[in-house]
Amino acid sequence: MSFRLQPAAPARPNRCQLFGPGSRPAIFEKMATSAADVINLDLEDSVAPDDKPQARRNIIEAVGDIDWGTKHLSVRINGLDTPYWYRDVVEVLEEAGDRIDQIMIPKVGCAADVYAVDALVTAVERAKGRTKPIGLEVIIETAAGIAHVEEIAASSPRLQAMSLGAADFAASMGMQTTGIGGTQENYYMAREGQKYWSDPWHWAQAAIVAACRTHGVLPVDGPFGDFSDDEGFIAQARRSATLGMVGKWAIHPKQVALANEVFTPSAEQVAEAREILAAMEKAKKDGAGATVYKGRLVDIASIRQAEVIVRQFEMIGG
Repeated sequence: MSFRLQPAAPARPNRCQLFGPGSRPAIFEKMATSAADVINLDLEDSVAPDDKPQARRNIIEAVGDIDWGTKHLSVRINGLDTPYWYRDVVEVLEEAGDRIDQIMIPKVGCAADVYAVDALVTAVERAKGRTKPIGLEVIIETAAGIAHVEEIAASSPRLQAMSLGAADFAASMGMQTTGIGGTQENYYMAREGQKYWSDPWHWAQAAIVAACRTHGVLPVDGPFGDFSDDEGFIAQARRSATLGMVGKWAIHPKQVALANEVFTPSAEQVAEAREILAAMEKAKKDGAGATVYKGRLVDIASIRQAEVIVRQFEMIGG
């Protein structure tokens, strides 16, 4: 272990982030009663330019008027290359109540992007006397973002989470695909007449997870565009969870239950993790640094792996 220890990420459930356009306030109450851990009220891509001012008003009213329960409540602002983002931050934080938890920043390309939003958020908090600090989440969805992913992860003490936005990322990288997440038809290997599909997002996800874990930020997988394909969503989510991501976006309500299922450790996983911890505790008492569990070697590193699963389960309320 390095002399500089990895800081812990925020200890809160983030299995599913449910998105809804700010221009559709009729769905806000349904979002609030959903099983998603995080609610993202959107001012960016899902809102037409002419609708953005009214979408802001809708969100400002909804923050205080709707009972969001224990949801982590987030607002996705417009990109810093637009004329909308500063008003998104100022109007929402000046006029909405203290119930809002987080600002989500899209298309972050460098640490300076986060600094700009952080500075504006700090100014509004001080001017309005807001006592509840606003957290930040960034979306990596450009070539610049993935190239600077570690400096972005270290950019602000407000930063709580980082997501991969597959569609804009693919466009920025010049990838030949119109799919949003999941395996891609032409991204395969062939042997003896058989095709084997691999994951074109794997390397970007791994880079995000490494940067996030280094700096105490939650790594989150982004959208899966084909909401009619439950099997594909689950496969993508399982790959993300295996890599170390803590949750996934839902762009349709039916995806919430799928994400929650994948990112909640199963009873079997938790039972095995606790058995490994018990086996290692016995080995420790016997003066051994390793032991055998179900025919395989387990050691001190196995304790850390098992503790991750147990902590996740307990944090979710298992």
